Amino acid sequence: MTTTVNFPASVIRLDNGLTLIHQEMSATPVVVADVWVRAGARAEPAEWAGMAHFLEHMIFKGTDHLPPGVFDYAIETQGGMTNAATSHDYAHFYMTIAADTLPQTLPYLADLLLHAAIPADEFGRERQVVLEEIRQAQDDPDWLGFQAMSELVYQNHPYGRSVLGTTEILQQRSPEEMRCFHQAHYQPHNMTVVITGGIPLDQTVEMVKHAFRTFPAAPPCPAATIAPLPLAQGVHREVLSLPRLEQSRLCMAWVGPGIKQLEAAYGLDLLAALLAEGRSSRLVRELREDRQLVQDIAAGFSLQQDCSLFTIQAWLEADHIDRVEAIICDRISELTATPIPEPELVRAKRLLCNDYAFSTEAPGQIAGLYGYYGTVAAPDRCLTYVPIIQGYEEAHLRQLAAQYLTPLRYVSTILRPA
Repeated sequence: MTTTVNFPASVIRLDNGLTLIHQEMSATPVVVADVWVRAGARAEPAEWAGMAHFLEHMIFKGTDHLPPGVFDYAIETQGGMTNAATSHDYAHFYMTIAADTLPQTLPYLADLLLHAAIPADEFGRERQVVLEEIRQAQDDPDWLGFQAMSELVYQNHPYGRSVLGTTEILQQRSPEEMRCFHQAHYQPHNMTVVITGGIPLDQTVEMVKHAFRTFPAAPPCPAATIAPLPLAQGVHREVLSLPRLEQSRLCMAWVGPGIKQLEAAYGLDLLAALLAEGRSSRLVRELREDRQLVQDIAAGFSLQQDCSLFTIQAWLEADHIDRVEAIICDRISELTATPIPEPELVRAKRLLCNDYAFSTEAPGQIAGLYGYYGTVAAPDRCLTYVPIIQGYEEAHLRQLAAQYLTPLRYVSTILRPA
């Protein structure tokens, strides 16, 4: 095995290819075990869209040796909690438990992840649960708007598909196909186990080695096709008229850099804070506080493996949409052309660095941070966030805005009451 140094946590690659990240926090009696797998929606062939998220549900339906419900019972009777999530770039499964009960409960989690039985009867029942999730999502105007925007931005790239999949596709899937997807992707080279909290390293290594020792053989499985990202030209607008919608939405989106360009990605995070983080930010102050053209407005940057998404979203009356969109375009142009006042830049940096500090206090937060970066990049890359943010100069930031945020090339999705 090999060990990575110069990092608060120990990063150990086991002989079978599994990565273990461990950080002891002796002051807490709690442990978080968070297992990350490079098996999100990005790994699905288009004809299996939704398989990764559906599998997340089926993982908890037991194995040949662990009946459904036993894992949940074992965690809950110890006062612990467990959950899971699926994104385009990953799936992860985590539990929070008293440190002294980890030796009894970690083998259960490992058994579920490595040897999920995916029984046909449970598959049919749980498919109805997933289909209901899709129906609920389609009743959510914000979800509909985001999905329409994603399809415009990404087109045939997997990021343009919903993680939930579609009713039509999921109705055609079989337990055999899911077992194939599971066994092909839930392999040690795709998996990172993060353990944080009140447990020492030596004990953790032996525990993980034992629990994650028997992976199934990987079968041949249809591979995902990663279409090249389209080079957007001009402005693309789409208007959706939705029944029962009380307030219009305007969402504008730009494609940003992916995980291989972290410095630029963090700069866009800083630009989002400058534009719409807090009452004194540019767009909030002008459009909400002064002109009262919007009920609210926010900007965000979503970091992803292949490429990321910079968005500005406003909640407003339909009559103001065109005017607000034009003002946002003007302010973005001004951002690239006019020096950013130092106090404004210092404020945005402080907000982001404080948010980062507050998000790294608890074992679960730290486990999530290490697991995410360990899955899409390298775990120690998370430590570069604050130094990069603090080191940004206004001229470099304006160059970044000119490169990625232009009023001449973006996607605009508008939701109006029908």
